[in-house]
Amino acid sequence: MEINELKKRITNYDGKKIRIMEVCGTHTHEIFRLGVRSVLPQNIELISGPGCPVCVTPVGFIDEAVYLAKTGKSIFTFGDLVRVPGSKESLASARQNGAKVEIVYSPLDALQYAKNYLDEEIVFLSVGFETTTPASLLALKQAIADDVKNFSLLTANKTMDEAYRIMAKSADAYLYPGHVAAITGADKLEKLKDMGISGVVAGFSAKNILQAIYLIIEEIKRGVPFFGNAYENVVKPEGNKAANELVKIYTHPIDTEWRGLGVLKNSGLAIKEEFSNFDARKKFNIPDIKGQANPACRCGDVLSGKILPRDCPLFSKVCTPEHPIGACMVSNEGSCAAFYRYGV
Repeated sequence: MEINELKKRITNYDGKKIRIMEVCGTHTHEIFRLGVRSVLPQNIELISGPGCPVCVTPVGFIDEAVYLAKTGKSIFTFGDLVRVPGSKESLASARQNGAKVEIVYSPLDALQYAKNYLDEEIVFLSVGFETTTPASLLALKQAIADDVKNFSLLTANKTMDEAYRIMAKSADAYLYPGHVAAITGADKLEKLKDMGISGVVAGFSAKNILQAIYLIIEEIKRGVPFFGNAYENVVKPEGNKAANELVKIYTHPIDTEWRGLGVLKNSGLAIKEEFSNFDARKKFNIPDIKGQANPACRCGDVLSGKILPRDCPLFSKVCTPEHPIGACMVSNEGSCAAFYRYGV
């Protein structure tokens, strides 16, 4: 179906109200950038969910990274983690006070640095969902093969399954993230239908997103749980076998904390004991650190679909991209950053 016909059919929908959660932060930004909301009638509501990995990473993880940085470890990370507030300070402020914090585009860059500077302890901050976890584990695999003893990972990797289950009552259907589904496979998401959870996998173009929304509208009319794949050219039933094999070899599932959702069972990935020399928590005996977020920040409520960013009293007043109070305003995938950028 051509894009103009999709727009027409969606705009003309006059049925019951439908609430759709676009789990992925990239979807949130693309929906704004592409003007998708202008097509939607009032009875279709899009809400953001917990699909921004930096946003759902708890404050305690930032505190752990700051602790390592202040005890002489060289921290390597993706850029959006640097300015996320910890309990008392961010990695950016630790860097201003003399800690070594470097921004890289790949964990393999951090590994190469470790090979070049054997007198430094290099810690890569491994944060993300199914899409970014394999890259960190590929670096781990290479570090083991090359016996690079001064390289380790501080992990906050998560899997989406439990979050889908916990958040199911927040919306009528999910807009499943295409890049995550490309790793996990469509079959895994389709099984959620048996638990009464509905959703459609979407890509990131205007047509991809509108196709998924239209499928949701049509399926909801039937009144039974459903699964759809509007990104079949990328998302296959079995997913990425090589990436999933890396996860299986090097990690095991653990209960882990999500900002706004609490501790979700078996939703985290920890490095297996036999590779503990590359696990920064164990290698450096990091103490048990309980992070404390700014109590005025409503990032957790935004991530759980309870409020929109503009409903937070700090939004665009005290909390801005230049002076963020919470992670949702820092990350490029954060809902608050998207709402601020597009003036909503």
